[in-house]
Order: sequence, then C-alpha cells, then structure tokens
Amino acid sequence: MEIGKPKLKVQLGSIQLKNPVMTASGTFGYGNEFTNYVNLHHLGGIVVKGISLLPRPGNPPPRIVETEGGMLNAIGLENVGVLAFINDKMPFLKEAGTEVIVNILGDTVDEYAEIANKLNNIKGISAIEVNISCPNVKKGGVAFGADPKMVSAVTRAVKDNTNLPVIMKLSPNVTDITATAMAAEQAGADAVSLINTLMAMAIDSETRRPRLANIIGGLSGPAIKPVALRMVWQVAKTVKIPVIGIGGIMNTEDALEFLIAGATAIEVGTANLINPAITGEIVQGISDYLSAHRLESVQEIIGSLITE
Repeated sequence: MEIGKPKLKVQLGSIQLKNPVMTASGTFGYGNEFTNYVNLHHLGGIVVKGISLLPRPGNPPPRIVETEGGMLNAIGLENVGVLAFINDKMPFLKEAGTEVIVNILGDTVDEYAEIANKLNNIKGISAIEVNISCPNVKKGGVAFGADPKMVSAVTRAVKDNTNLPVIMKLSPNVTDITATAMAAEQAGADAVSLINTLMAMAIDSETRRPRLANIIGGLSGPAIKPVALRMVWQVAKTVKIPVIGIGGIMNTEDALEFLIAGATAIEVGTANLINPAITGEIVQGISDYLSAHRLESVQEIIGSLITE
C-alpha cells in the first residue's frame, strides 16, 4: 500500500508550524540575510536575533573562535533594539511566509516585561522566545536561567505583558535543567526551548592569553549535541508543554534524534554559518526519512525513543 506525502505539521501551543524545523536565534540574523540560500516559506519558523530594549553594540573583537567540534562566541547580544526591530525588520518578516518568533533579552525583569509589551500587538509575530541566560543586574549578575525562582519571575512578567505564546529558552549551565523547565511551565510558559550555549573558553598557549576578548563565551556546534540531547530527553519526560530541541544540529539525522528524544520541533543554529541552506535540506530530509520508513506523519516519531 502506498502512502501519500508525509505530514510534517507540528503544534507548539496555539501555533501550528508547517514543519518542525526552525532557525536558532543569533545564527540567522533577521531572516532577510538568508533569502539567497533558503526559501523562508519552506521553514517551520524563523527565530530572529535576540532583541533588547535599547540597541546593543556587542562585545569588542575577537568574539568568535573555532574549537574542536564547535564554535565559541562572545558577540555580546549585539542588536538594533526593539523599536528599530519593529520599524525596520518586521515589515520584511511579516511577509516571509512562515511563523516569526522574536527572541528577547533583558538585564532586569522589568526590561523583559517592557519588551514583551512593545511586541504584543505587532502584526506578523507568532510568539516570543525568552533568553534567560542573561545576567540579572539587580541580583549580582547571576543569570536568570540559573535559578528556578528567577525563571518563574521572568516567565510571569512576560506572560502578564503579552497575549502571544511564550517560549522560555533554558540555559544548560545549571545542575538540574528539569527544575528550571518545571518552573517555566508552572509560571505559564507555553513551551520551552533548550539548550542555549554552554559557557566555555579557549586559550592561545603561545601568548598565554584568552582567544576571546571577553575571555568566556558560549560553546555551540556538534560538541554540545550529546549534552543537549540528554537534556531535551529529560525535560520532555518532565513537562507537559512542548519542548523545542537545540544544540549541535548539523544535519537531518541530528534533527531526527532530537524529535525521537521528545522534541516537538527543533532549531538549527551553528550549522547555518557553515551551510546557509541547511534548514531547507533538513526539512526535505525529514520528509524523505518518513517516506522511507512508511510513516504518515512526523508525529509518529516524536518521543518514540525505545529505552526497554
């Protein structure tokens, strides 16, 4: 018996994605930079570069370093700020033909709330993804994502200031990521995405200096995939809200592993910088995999890991 073209649609709370493949914040610009390489309409969604209340210049160079199996970055969350994003970037994005998820960041709970409020009624935005790996300037610089109570506070503040679905992007730099995932869920998050980068560093042995001007940066790429996969599997078993898998997804097989571990959707990050057409290739690859295994829908593999 022949089956038709596999169904790729997935549901993230109230958002329906045409397929589970999205771009990860910070690796795909504001979308228009990649139009020569991938048809944005074919993607499940675009997660734009992180947006702060005011423009940020970022850190001084050097701020990107290649490492074994990955990349270190200390860009410093450079971005145009929320008002310029609304005025200059959203006109293109609302015509992109896919779901637009805006990643936001702040130094205080109030900043997160204010950005969410400013984005709330902007046409073309499907959801907000909240970067909680940022330092809380009122709590001694401890990252919001390191403490379940702070995760809860930010989640509630954003939810109180928007009608849009809220995705909390979890930091892996914690002892137990299920605790922060549960805090986000209990505070009203519609989904969680994980993982953000792992804190790391690189040293030049000849000069005995750090390779990054910031000394410490975020590690991404293939090196972090096993860690990300484990955390996604743990969180997917713990919470009832959808989980979005991120971390070292370089090809279709990587994406499938995250879906099988329990992710409803995935975000592709560092791979975009190596092959800017990779997201479209992964969409096709998932469809081909389902056809080859005579599966009618991607839903049949989500959370299908066999552990017995």
